[in-house]
Amino acid sequence: MRRHCPRLLATLMGALILSGCGGSDEDELRQWMSDLRATTKPRVTPLTEPKQFHPQDYTGDGKTDPFSPMKLTQALRRESSESVANASLIAPEMSRRKEPLEAYPLDAMKMVGSLNKTGAPTALVSVDKLLYQVRSGNYLGQNYGKIIGISETTIRLREIVQDPTGDWVERMTTLELQEGNEVRK
Repeated sequence: MRRHCPRLLATLMGALILSGCGGSDEDELRQWMSDLRATTKPRVTPLTEPKQFHPQDYTGDGKTDPFSPMKLTQALRRESSESVANASLIAPEMSRRKEPLEAYPLDAMKMVGSLNKTGAPTALVSVDKLLYQVRSGNYLGQNYGKIIGISETTIRLREIVQDPTGDWVERMTTLELQEGNEVRK
């Protein structure tokens, strides 16, 4: 057994030495990458020349100077007259007592019928599983919606809402009759 051990060790050592001398795939990969870098030329499109900027002096030519105090006073006067008109539109709505149906948005309400009560058209409105009778002049919804007309199938409202610039404007809206039972899933 002792005779075979040195031979086995010598064979193993020889195999290790020979495996270390062999070429590796990494050297081939490095060579291929360096060849590819040397032969590949990047394509860069040239940038277009920027346009020349030519400054020009402001020549009023009889127009109003945009920086004049008169222009500012005209704009302030125009804005104050618009705000007075807006205030006159919303002021009566702010000073009156709110009605119960103004606590609900219009999309939570359903017109479920209409009738003629003492000669005046009356609409039946359902909100939160309760039934309300409304007439012309009553208010509905959260946008100061005043009822201006009732027919057999619609309630016409005049709402006061803010436009994107913050001004108060009137908007006409209708609440349609909801016929039949809704199927709930």
